Amino acid sequence: MSHFTTIAVEIKNGDLLKQALEELGYPVKQNTLVRGYLGNTTNAEYVIPMPNAYDLGFRKVGDRYELIADMWGVAMNVEEFLGELNQQYATKTVLQSATQQGFAIEQQEILEDGTIRIVIGRWA
Repeated sequence: MSHFTTIAVEIKNGDLLKQALEELGYPVKQNTLVRGYLGNTTNAEYVIPMPNAYDLGFRKVGDRYELIADMWGVAMNVEEFLGELNQQYATKTVLQSATQQGFAIEQQEILEDGTIRIVIGRWA
């Protein structure tokens, strides 16, 4: 019996997902197995190998990714992890979109409350 749980996330761009995970300090393997309870495995496009053999994986379903993991064995606060990931992913998405539309990133800073402030501009 599988113990894997999936959580839908609002992430569409795999490259930005990988960059966001790495920016948060997680090692990322691509197109490999997610390990779970009693050696159970499942495939995912992006996998964070964990030292306790319970990995976090992201696999593409339709046009979005989902988090897949054996939540019984994951030794982390998954809600907090997803909050940090969503913030980092959103930042990367905004920066990419702004530069693609011809804007310059004038300033980027993390405020005391953890908010990321980005100032973009374009000469008209």
